[in-house]
Formats: sequence, C-alpha cells, structure tokens
Amino acid sequence: MVDSRTPQRAATEPEIATPALVRIENVSKEYHLGDASLLALRQINLNIHSGVFMALAGPSGSGKTTLLNLIGCIDTPTNGRIVIAGLDVTGRTADELATLRALTIGFIFQTFNLLPVLSAQENVEYPLLQFEELSAAGRRERVMHFLDLVGLREFARHRPNQLSGGQRQRVAIARALAVQPKMVLADEPTANLDHKTGKGILRLMRRLNRQTGVTFVFSTHDQRVIDMADRRVDLEDGEIIRLGMRSGKQWTYAMERANPDADDDDNDDQK
Repeated sequence: MVDSRTPQRAATEPEIATPALVRIENVSKEYHLGDASLLALRQINLNIHSGVFMALAGPSGSGKTTLLNLIGCIDTPTNGRIVIAGLDVTGRTADELATLRALTIGFIFQTFNLLPVLSAQENVEYPLLQFEELSAAGRRERVMHFLDLVGLREFARHRPNQLSGGQRQRVAIARALAVQPKMVLADEPTANLDHKTGKGILRLMRRLNRQTGVTFVFSTHDQRVIDMADRRVDLEDGEIIRLGMRSGKQWTYAMERANPDADDDDNDDQK
C-alpha cells in the first residue's frame, strides 16, 4: 500500500524494456473560476507504453477526462512535465501542439464529431488533407483501407445521418486510425451507444489494437471497457489511487493507495 500523503510513483513495468510512449511527471492541473480555483489533477506520475489498451477509470469529477486532454495536448498542465514519443511538450506553442496531435494522436469522442455534410469516406479523408506528401490517389487508398478495417466500405458514400450510431462510431475509429497515429485517445466512446453496439465497438477497437499495435487510452466509467483493458489507472479526486496490469483474468497492482476513509473508520473504532 502507498500512503495517500506521499507522492505517487510512476507505474513500473519491468517486462517492458522499450521507453514509454508517454511519460507524465509530477503533473497537476488547476482551473480558475473567477476568484475560486479547482485542482483537477494533483501530482500525477504515469508511464504509458506502446501497444497497451488502457482505461483511465473513475467517477465523474475524478480527473480522467482532464488527464486524457493533457495526454492529447488539448490542454496543458499547470505544473509538471509531459513527454510524448520522446518530445517534451511542456511550454510548446499552440501550433506546435497542433502539429504533434496531427502526426501522433487520433481521437474518438462519445458524440462522434463527424462533419454532417461529408460522406463517411470524406470524413475519414478530411484529416489527411494536411499531409502534403499524400496524393489524392494515396488518400483514397488509405481511406478505403481503414473503412475496410472497420467493415464500412459499402457505406463509404453515406452521410452520418444515413448511418446508425455504431456505424458513425466506426467511421470515427477509421478517421482516428487513418492518420497512422502512435496513440488513439477515446473519451467515453460507448456512452451514446446501446449495450450490444457498444460491446461490438469495444471488441473492434481491441482487435485493431492487436492488429496494428496502436496504443489505445480510454477515459471511461464503463465496466466493459475496464474488463477489456490490459492496463487500468483508477482516479479519484484528481489523484491516481491504483495502477493495474492484467495477468490473464486477474489484475496485478503496481500501486494501490491506502483508503483514508478506511483509516478514519479504524481510528473511530479504537476510540
């Protein structure tokens, strides 16, 4: 157990010899709302290695979406350092962060975020337009390859309003993968899907993770995502309280913070 008052240590995975794809070092995030301030994350230390299927889990307000946004360079930390693919992103300009996102990170959102006037094919192609080295023929070939991977080639010319929720999320997955990122970040990707469709989407992403080796990191409170993950990071009140690694059907915990409430209960019992 780790005392809740001591700094958390980064997850250590001795069987992985390669450098971490993402290193988060003593990161805190504070928001200012008028005269008030909110500490959303406190002293986060975490390594994310290539190829993992990781769940950032916790209740609403735990800090998991904030952490996902920091990993995705959508937001910047108040304190601490984040290194992505060997690049220290601390203090980078908005343009530099946008370039890093375009080259390194794919995003999947619970609301799909597809452009309604574009077809499925055009939605997947849209982020590729910034790659000047890709010809129009090269873009089309890549788009159809990833629509094939998610099983939507025959729906390539359909617009979002002609697709089901599950199909729209598959388009979003194809769009995220088409830029050939090192990492895909998914914010509650099953929240707007029914149980059966959501389970199918998760299985698809797990299969793509294994086939392509792309790292997947989820912000979620969906137990199905956690059950499918091979790494888990449990957050509460802006702090990591547990780091887990799957071994078969069991979880092995590299770090687990003591429950302060339980300590209080024990002290009460002794009075």
